[in-house]
Amino acid sequence: MKKFFQFIGFLVCLGVILSLFFAWGPFSGFFNGKDRIEKNAILLVNLDGIILDGKKFLEDLKKYGDREEIKGILVSIDSPGGVVGPSQEMYSELRKIREELKKPVVVHSSGVLASGAYYTAVGADKIIVNPGTLMGSIGVIMEFVNLEGLYNWAKINRYVLKTGKYKDTGADYRSMTEDEKKYMQGVMDEVWGQFKTAVAQGRNLSPEFVNEYADGRIFTGESGVKLGFADQVGTLSDAVKTIGQMTGLGDKPELFEVPKRRPNILQYLVSGDLYEEGIFKKAFGSEMLRMKLAGKLLFIMPGSWIN
Repeated sequence: MKKFFQFIGFLVCLGVILSLFFAWGPFSGFFNGKDRIEKNAILLVNLDGIILDGKKFLEDLKKYGDREEIKGILVSIDSPGGVVGPSQEMYSELRKIREELKKPVVVHSSGVLASGAYYTAVGADKIIVNPGTLMGSIGVIMEFVNLEGLYNWAKINRYVLKTGKYKDTGADYRSMTEDEKKYMQGVMDEVWGQFKTAVAQGRNLSPEFVNEYADGRIFTGESGVKLGFADQVGTLSDAVKTIGQMTGLGDKPELFEVPKRRPNILQYLVSGDLYEEGIFKKAFGSEMLRMKLAGKLLFIMPGSWIN
């Protein structure tokens, strides 16, 4: 038995050493795949799933987007949206690439392009979708959890000391007052206005027209094109052809896809990315995600929790 535990200890130590080795800067590029761009190309980046943060997406754009060999950006999106802040930040980064780096940006979606994902997309020059793509859902939502009944049942008394009457708005140990609901609705309306302004500017539509459709509804890609919320119906191949023509690289430009990172246990432990990588998500399902995002301003399509 002693030898068995010694063997287990050896494997753990070996795993830690290998993780450090793979994570170490000089070797990370070698083991994580091709990092050098051989010739003029289009950068292909993906945005999939619920947007919890835009860290990886933004890192990829900043790392490769300003390289001389990259002549344009193609963003493939399949997302129902997510947290407000990251959605806005990704939108701003796409606009920055267009306006400061003078490089064209095309978004393509074959599945879902809704809410925060659509907010991100309107930062591009063109949006290309499949006829059956679900898109739109221009609106804001917040969910709160009220566990007051559960605490009472468990005979748990929770209380708070605060410096202002709104400091514990949305707390899970009591119901929200009417005054607090009005206050939070005002915050949501402000963010909703930011969303509508971004759509109107990005799609060159009148604020009045955008407001008419900014009630949270979704529409198909075909309808979205007819209404002006997207540019054309097409496949990913069509999007590649479009960005190729916009950059002068021809109908079949070289694509450079961001190398996939090989995960290591130390990064997981330090960054807390276990949920984002899908390990906890698969184990605990959508309810854990709902709890994680409770009380946050969200640009997210209704029904997207079920996955």
